[in-house]
Amino acid sequence: PVYKAACKDLHNAKVDFDAVIGVGDIAENGLQAEFDRITEDIRDIPANNFIMAAGNHDIRIRDYEQSTQRYFDFTNNLNPKDKAIDNIWFEYEVDGYSFLVIGSDEMRFEDAYLSDAQLEWLEERVAAISASGKPVFVMGHYPLRDTHGLPLTWGASLWESGTIGDQSDIVYELLNKYDNVFYITGHLHTGIGQYTYEEIGNIHGINVPSIGITNKDGEYNVATGVILEVYEDKVISRARDFGTGEYIPEYTVTYELV
Repeated sequence: PVYKAACKDLHNAKVDFDAVIGVGDIAENGLQAEFDRITEDIRDIPANNFIMAAGNHDIRIRDYEQSTQRYFDFTNNLNPKDKAIDNIWFEYEVDGYSFLVIGSDEMRFEDAYLSDAQLEWLEERVAAISASGKPVFVMGHYPLRDTHGLPLTWGASLWESGTIGDQSDIVYELLNKYDNVFYITGHLHTGIGQYTYEEIGNIHGINVPSIGITNKDGEYNVATGVILEVYEDKVISRARDFGTGEYIPEYTVTYELV
């Protein structure tokens, strides 16, 4: 019911969205029926693009090739054929702005493994986009270590709990070298509140809640998310309660681009 209410709110928007983005855990156990169920409601949202990262629930249980193919098919069925993907990490362009989607190159239960090829690609693309003066939107399911309330928001004490894993520092060092980098993550099921936005060195961290379940550790824990407005000189993030169809103005954040 919560997910359907969110889709209905977006469907009733007065404007078309340039893109709907999601940062993983589309399915619970990587089942085809789960991807199909999500598709039923999301496909009617008036958006021109659907940019989806893969989360651990999407790929962690079944054969990796089978799970990733189901994820590819889910994304490709929502988008134009010329935007089809066949890799867990990819670049998706919307109106001249690039979204760099990262994911695990092998099956992991709760963390991720980024291959050397993925890390090299990520650095090359972040460097090029940042040099252009445009914002760099990096989408990945897993947050960095010691961010967004971790490890406590994961309910654990080990530093790696709830993070990308043992490559967290590598990804941080890579992204932190460049300006106007936004790292958008999920995984923690934390509601809108004190842990949503964080300045991580030179990185703008945004950790979004789950749409389909009740979240925790936040002030707004049901049917919430953020809507990004991108301008030449700034990015505005507006938190929204999709269940009531109202914005949460105290969690509006404006980022001035440098």
